[in-house]
Parts: sequence; C-alpha cells; structure tokens
Amino acid sequence: VPDSKNFFEWHFVIYDIKDSPYEGGYYHGKLLFPIEYPMKPPGIMMITPSGRFEPLKRICLSISDFHPEAWNPIWKIETILTALVSFMNSDENTTGCINSSYGQKVSFAKISLGWNIKSKDFQNRFSCLYDKL
Repeated sequence: VPDSKNFFEWHFVIYDIKDSPYEGGYYHGKLLFPIEYPMKPPGIMMITPSGRFEPLKRICLSISDFHPEAWNPIWKIETILTALVSFMNSDENTTGCINSSYGQKVSFAKISLGWNIKSKDFQNRFSCLYDKL
C-alpha cells in the first residue's frame, strides 16, 4: 500500500512463506521509489525483525537502488517482492543482511505478527490483514 503522505513510499507485508524458517511469519517492509521510477530502481527496507535483514536498513540487491545498472524497468512490484523472498531464503550476505541461525529465524517468525501489531504504523496500514486472524 502506498503511504498516504508520500506516494513514493510503499509498504508491504510478506507472509505465507512455506518450507522455510520464516513459515508463519509476517514481515513488514517498504519500497522507496525514486521520482524516476520505473526507469530507476527502488530502495528496499524491512521493518520487522526476521533474523535475515537488519530492520530499517536498505538492502543491497541486484533489483534495488544499490545496483541501478542491473535494473530493468519492466520489473513490477510483484517481481521485486518475489526476488526479495527468494533472497530471504538464501545464504548470500550483503549490505542490510545479518547472520542468525535457523532456530533464531524460526523464533522471529513466531513473534513477528505480535511484534508488528504493537506498531501503530502497521496497525493503520494492515489491520485488514490481522483482523482476519
């Protein structure tokens, strides 16, 4: 969902990840689009602690603003989030990543929804999601 005060900032929740330590987790993040989008890539940032990404730090991916030379303007938001989930399940290390064990990631997944619900920002943007749970 786009931010109501800044159309270039979009928030998302990744959930329903199967067969990984993130199963059962709810991960809030945001995309920071440049004015030149789709000709230039967005910044990508996770907010929810996951054991994979450092919260509130931009993530260096080939589809992010760290690598504008690799960006393809035909990529959609769905492509960006699919690539993020794929990277989330890899062991590659880059800016914005942290190292943790499989068990730590499972622990973060178990508490992620409760952690998010404590955030007014998450409540305001995604109440329709957690109200159904």
